[in-house]
Amino acid sequence: MKQDYDVLIVGGGLAGNCLALALHNSNLNIAVVEASTREQLHDSPAGDRALALAQGSVRMLDDLGVWEHAKAAATPIEKIHISDQGHFGKARLSAKQEGVTALGYVITARDLEAAVADLVVQAGIEQICPARVIGIASDSELAHVSLKHAGESLNISAKLVVGADGGQSTLRKLLDIAQHVTEYQQTAIVTTIKTDVAHDNTAFERFTRSGPLALLPIGDDYAVVWTRSTEEAEQLMYDSEAEFIAGLHACFGYKLGQFTLTAPRRSFPLKLIRAQSMHAGRAVIIGNAVHQLHPVAGQGFNLGLRDVMQLADMILQAEQDNSDIGSAQLLAAYAQLRQKDHDTVIHFTDGVVRLFSNAWLSLAVARNTGLALLDVVPGAKKQLARYAMGLKTRMPRIGQRRRA
Repeated sequence: MKQDYDVLIVGGGLAGNCLALALHNSNLNIAVVEASTREQLHDSPAGDRALALAQGSVRMLDDLGVWEHAKAAATPIEKIHISDQGHFGKARLSAKQEGVTALGYVITARDLEAAVADLVVQAGIEQICPARVIGIASDSELAHVSLKHAGESLNISAKLVVGADGGQSTLRKLLDIAQHVTEYQQTAIVTTIKTDVAHDNTAFERFTRSGPLALLPIGDDYAVVWTRSTEEAEQLMYDSEAEFIAGLHACFGYKLGQFTLTAPRRSFPLKLIRAQSMHAGRAVIIGNAVHQLHPVAGQGFNLGLRDVMQLADMILQAEQDNSDIGSAQLLAAYAQLRQKDHDTVIHFTDGVVRLFSNAWLSLAVARNTGLALLDVVPGAKKQLARYAMGLKTRMPRIGQRRRA
């Protein structure tokens, strides 16, 4: 096994493998380190979660050659209906009005991960798996990484190490990068339901006193992401299936007819977590290793994919210029470029959670007036649609660079 690399990517999930694909047509020597086997990743309950892919993310996946392999498993969102339970405010977005085929797509994490992982194998990108990072240190030229692989210790070096190993990032902890944590005192319950009325490619975001309820069309069913207070969620997880469905109807109504569960219920505590730095030494962290968001606007993966594409573009440019891909200057420039996008999305998401998870009358009037105005003011609606489609942030086109 080779002991030295240009780029060592820690984490073989979506962010890490997408970065590997973005870099693999270059002259860079790349390897991906993953702690779990392919079978363990496939069987993980986290694979059941529905990902809402913004139109901008679909373009980036297409640049990477992923979308043609994943799109058959994805369901287009042609309409979005936003409402506030018990109040008058509503907003409706339409792909037809925006002149696009879809505002976004919904796909299970498992299906997208499988498509990306298959392409990594086909590309012949080296994988060190299963392996755990147990130490890292940087000098002026290289990062030195200690791994536990196949029961043995392995020491390797790289010009740049990228941490794409998720919210519980081992690399972030080894780099001693602290986090800001905001506890929402909320839990997301995710499952899948069948409805009497066909979904017609319509997604629903319904705000309630305890948190948002999202119904996302996937296949012939709806993926449910239901946010409740921690106490309410615990009760809903213990309730019988009939009691759970009754609670869901009480929250959403019967616009889609009767609901029927088609998948197990799973729950996830919700926090806003943000790393205090994106880099240290010759290492940089991306995706969920840097930021974990509330699922209210479905922005987590979309934001992480933009991390991937920005970093890949800068690495490829540095390679072309024969400059140091792991230099402090490059990593600081990357962090500065990503800061605004992170700030915008995190503040928007956190603000929506606080605005809509609140029963105060003055806030209820303000937010419902805002929703009503959004529905009738064309310019405002177009801006919201562009935000929902992930088109507000201009990103490098890696596909154009890779084809050049």
